[in-house]
Amino acid sequence: MANELIQPDKFFLNRFGLSERAFEKVLDTALERRADYADIYFEWRSNESINLEDSMVNRTAKSVNQGCGVRVCAQERTGYAYSDEITVDRMRLAAQTARMIAEQSAGGRQPVTVGQPVDRHDLYALSTLPLEVEASKKVALLEEIDRAARAYDPRIKNVMASVATETKIVLMATSEGKLAADVQPLCRLNVTVIAEGNGTRQMGFFGGGGRLEYDYFLDGERWREFVREAARQAIVNLEAVDAPAGEMVVVLGPGWPGILLHEAIGHGLEGDFNRKGASAFSGRIGEQVASPLCTVVDDGTLAHRRGSLNVDDEGTPTSRTVLIERGILRGYLQDRLNARLMNMPLTGNGRRESFAHMPMPRMTNTFMLAGDSAPEDIIRSVDRGIYAASFGGGQVDITNGKFVFSASEAYLIENGRLTRPIKGATLIGNGPEVLRRVSMVGCDLQLDAGIGTCGKDGQSVPVGVGLPTIKIDAITVGGTHA
Repeated sequence: MANELIQPDKFFLNRFGLSERAFEKVLDTALERRADYADIYFEWRSNESINLEDSMVNRTAKSVNQGCGVRVCAQERTGYAYSDEITVDRMRLAAQTARMIAEQSAGGRQPVTVGQPVDRHDLYALSTLPLEVEASKKVALLEEIDRAARAYDPRIKNVMASVATETKIVLMATSEGKLAADVQPLCRLNVTVIAEGNGTRQMGFFGGGGRLEYDYFLDGERWREFVREAARQAIVNLEAVDAPAGEMVVVLGPGWPGILLHEAIGHGLEGDFNRKGASAFSGRIGEQVASPLCTVVDDGTLAHRRGSLNVDDEGTPTSRTVLIERGILRGYLQDRLNARLMNMPLTGNGRRESFAHMPMPRMTNTFMLAGDSAPEDIIRSVDRGIYAASFGGGQVDITNGKFVFSASEAYLIENGRLTRPIKGATLIGNGPEVLRRVSMVGCDLQLDAGIGTCGKDGQSVPVGVGLPTIKIDAITVGGTHA
């Protein structure tokens, strides 16, 4: 059932006996009272996960979920109802429920005619979907990962590895008469190791994936890179000293450290927060909000990336959206509702976790463009500071941009050189303020390896992040000694 062979626009029609006329009836029901817009979202999803720990597979899971949701928008009111039974009766009941939630005064409307296909991208056509690979082959890979990680260093005492694969088929029918459909593959491989030494235990992690074939992990034995990185990080952290505390220069490494940009800046640029005036960036389009060295984009059109989509979860083709250009705020990420209410263009960022959730503006792949500085020159310019190579968890307050992030791999910078690894480093700051303090941007833009999952209002969706090496002139570091 490779996605180049699946016809997503026919999948739901054939599987559940639906038709475009059925969609029209449901949408007409949704619009029986005055409303601005209505749509139906169908989803069929199958996924599988296999986990290894203590040299044995300790958990496997496989599931299939399906359902549909009907949304009705009337001015600022939105009604949404869903069902895990895909039948015309259930859809019409959901439409009636959603209509009642969003209901405005009675008014006439022309009947809906569905059938206009949406021009979508073709970003991840695969000859073999990752979910189709036999589970035994995935188990064999996890066992090989366990052996390779333990052989890296005798101080590695435990290995945890997992592989997750998914196929999602979606179809959207709108009151504007449009039909959009997509087959969305996804796979991810994670490796975590625990090392013991010097009277301490430390963890290392690496993973990756995307909208790729499963053989991506096997080509050139790419999985060995995942093992080496996870093991290396754990061993490095065994030698780490306590992080200093205070305000100092911080250099962020390329790739995954872009998660700080995603959390501290990206969420504040989503349309709903700005429409409600709840973001630190609200009402500031055209203003200087960052260093002139900073250009930040969100791009859902990158082939095979974890955060990419041919169409978003409202049926809008994804796009490359410039959010900040040379420090000037240029726009926000929009779904259909907020774009209409803000009188701004759609950007293809309407996303939802599943058919049981309403769409909202969300990021896809968010990153800062490369600059002109060599990474080694950036390090050499710092007399005393911290180099953060990777991050773990973090928190951000959208209303004021304040964030707290914990570095999972970091080093002291002393006299222009990376010296000792440090542990317990926490970066504390304000997103817009930090952007204004960027004084050097490297020429080494990297996107993350494909592990990002973003949470918002209880919904999780896959995303990508990226960053070149950047120098921040001053940021508060929470450590263990001054």
